[in-house]
Amino acid sequence: MSESEYRMIEILRVLAKQDQPTGSKVIADELKEKGFNLGERAVRYHMQILDEKGYTEKKGYAGRVITDLGREKLEKGLIYDQVDFIYSKFEEMIYLTDFTYMTQKGNVVVNTSTIYNEESINIMKEINKGGLSVSPYVNINEDKITGEIEVTTICGTTIDGILLNEGIPTQPQYGGLLKIENNRPIKFTEIISYKKTSVTPLDAFANSDLTSVLDVITKGTGLIPANFRLIPGIAREKTIGIIKELINIGIGGVIGISEEGQDLLGLPVPDGMVGIAIIGGITPFCAVKEMGEDIDLNIGETLQDFDTLKPITSEMFPPLHPPTNDSAEKISLVLSKSLNLIQQVNFDVEKQKGDIIANVSYVNRNNIDKALSVMEDTYNNSPKYINPYYKLVEHPENDDLVGIATICSLSIDGILINNGIMSNPTYSGLLELTEPPLFIDLISYNGTTLDPHKIFLSKNMTSITGKNGPNKVLASVKEIPYISRDHAVEILEILNNIGFSIYKIGKPRELVYNSKVDNYNFGVITGGGLNSIGAVKESGIPIQVKALEKLMPFEKMDRL
Repeated sequence: MSESEYRMIEILRVLAKQDQPTGSKVIADELKEKGFNLGERAVRYHMQILDEKGYTEKKGYAGRVITDLGREKLEKGLIYDQVDFIYSKFEEMIYLTDFTYMTQKGNVVVNTSTIYNEESINIMKEINKGGLSVSPYVNINEDKITGEIEVTTICGTTIDGILLNEGIPTQPQYGGLLKIENNRPIKFTEIISYKKTSVTPLDAFANSDLTSVLDVITKGTGLIPANFRLIPGIAREKTIGIIKELINIGIGGVIGISEEGQDLLGLPVPDGMVGIAIIGGITPFCAVKEMGEDIDLNIGETLQDFDTLKPITSEMFPPLHPPTNDSAEKISLVLSKSLNLIQQVNFDVEKQKGDIIANVSYVNRNNIDKALSVMEDTYNNSPKYINPYYKLVEHPENDDLVGIATICSLSIDGILINNGIMSNPTYSGLLELTEPPLFIDLISYNGTTLDPHKIFLSKNMTSITGKNGPNKVLASVKEIPYISRDHAVEILEILNNIGFSIYKIGKPRELVYNSKVDNYNFGVITGGGLNSIGAVKESGIPIQVKALEKLMPFEKMDRL
């Protein structure tokens, strides 16, 4: 992307945060704070181009506003920039937090979401009573006409900002799911890194299929959203003192603080550093989702004056017990799991025999014919984007369920490596089938424990059948050294003819469907092995989606 394009994207970001027409002087001042030294005249020049593209609209002498097309450009048009922007946005919020716990004055980072009934507020009260929130301080505004209720809660990023103001730098590492047993934190079961993702980590896990916040309240056992960050070891005692002061004024949520260099809740802590786990600020909202209530969730979006927030409840039960000395099994990122499976792929391209990696998802036996019919129709409608191979397998414990095995795209990495070609699985993503197709979300394999495609499916973000708006399919990005390109193209073309889903073979340093690869490499876009399973889910047939399950002989598979 050119420097001029960067400038125009940043102008769109400035306008997207404004609720009224904005002039060139305000935009120039904000850009200067972001490191873009543009005068008003240069801003006006860039905005004329944005007007012509339909991304902005001039409102007389008052200035410009961003259009719906402009917002769409921000969300979809530069996904390779968005994977870096997510982390920088949190850094910006941390820096702008100026709350002082001694005076209880200043701005805090907030999550502002919309709920639609009083029952949702009551659920949030119960979660706050149980101590499963960063703070009981909220702001509730109800629109009497629409019935919409806007609820603002304090985000855990506020604590990072408070620590920074006290001279203690924090490094946000992961957002994830934390397992609780008998009201005691045990270990993180799933995580996503704050870097190299276009999806805010906790937003990825904010789904009733993944969390069980209500079970923690009622039974003391379940899964809650939580964050993990690092601080310098020398600041440990000072940090503990600050956290105690924050608890006294109603800002808490700290689950555990490690000793220097000691792992915490299954996550590694480097020598000289200390790990801190904090309850996710969205936890009360997740409980609302678990009850099946409608909610429009936004995470860590804005700053708000602490004075505008009031406690949602004054009744508080004992919070979670502190974690024991960490002996939890260390968590393994999906890339590590993947590489070990990739190593075992032995598919022979010429003989079309050998083991591939299979995903095995489970459906009720009574629905298997319907599921296969949906898979077949989906393949016939989009043969380029759907892998046609499958195999029915028995469930190891439940006779009422039948497994549908499909080919995982990581099999392609294994096949290339077996032929002497290094192939690195880089991103899993959601690909919108525009012309040309464009990735609208990407999550790095090297920063998550959960297969990203399962995340997209659990949040109903796909539209594989086209029934949920524009077609959006699951796809993966692989990086391959340019020196081996001719050999790789030869094998990939054979695999494509066999039926493996190869969408695009890029050129060196080319943006491939808007995904970026390292220099001296080229990108390959392959279809996700769960696309046909996603079509089944979209059709309303209950299915347990699984990924990276086992090895399976390719020659034993059937074809749609």
